Amino acid sequence: MRMLKNFFMEFGAYLLLMKEAFKKPQNMHIFKRKMIYEMQVLGVDSIPIVCVISIFIGAAVVIQMILNLQNPIYPSWIYGFASRKALILEFSPTVISLILAGKCASMIASELGSQRISEQIDAMEVMGVNTASYLILPKIFACLLFFPLLIVLSIFIGLIGGGFGGMANGLSAFHYVEGIRLEFTTYDVVYAMIKTGVNALIISTIASYRGYTMKGGSVEVGIQSTKAVVQSSVVIMIINLLMTNLFF
Repeated sequence: MRMLKNFFMEFGAYLLLMKEAFKKPQNMHIFKRKMIYEMQVLGVDSIPIVCVISIFIGAAVVIQMILNLQNPIYPSWIYGFASRKALILEFSPTVISLILAGKCASMIASELGSQRISEQIDAMEVMGVNTASYLILPKIFACLLFFPLLIVLSIFIGLIGGGFGGMANGLSAFHYVEGIRLEFTTYDVVYAMIKTGVNALIISTIASYRGYTMKGGSVEVGIQSTKAVVQSSVVIMIINLLMTNLFF
């Protein structure tokens, strides 16, 4: 009963914070400059890890299918077709979002938490700054704008990795590409982008809440950063299940 009470209290505080965060910025020039900076830190700096993970995931998916679907009744293009479906619908939007939750959520929570315990946020509030909007909103918009680009890059790199993995195991490049092109629908990509946008909102808002409302000393920064990663990951998996049932 106490856990349920704490959950609703925290959820209410989270909604109130987001209400303040989504207010119109007081200075649009500063907001745009901070958003570009956050896109660099949260988005551009995440490109290397997204590429490395995607190429190995793509290769592993195709290799597993080749090993488990070795049967004359299956056409050769099935590997490219199935890998495209798996990468677009699940692996890239979900797995890469979990990786970004580990990297970006901890970064956001620790940054805001450090500003809270060092009383930088209190100093800005004394000067009349809406700190929720000033500090949190650029991070949310940066994630919403850049994470879909990372997922598109992940899908592309994953398909290339799948091609290398398939050719290393005797799969023809022609048949692999034929499977990728077969019955392609934009609905799959739209679904992946919607899911990515929802995941970006989850990661940025939960991490911001954890860091902004932090209390205590420097030890609490690590605790709240860990909570931000864990809670973001759990919520992403729950929403992923709900969206899969809803859209399909």
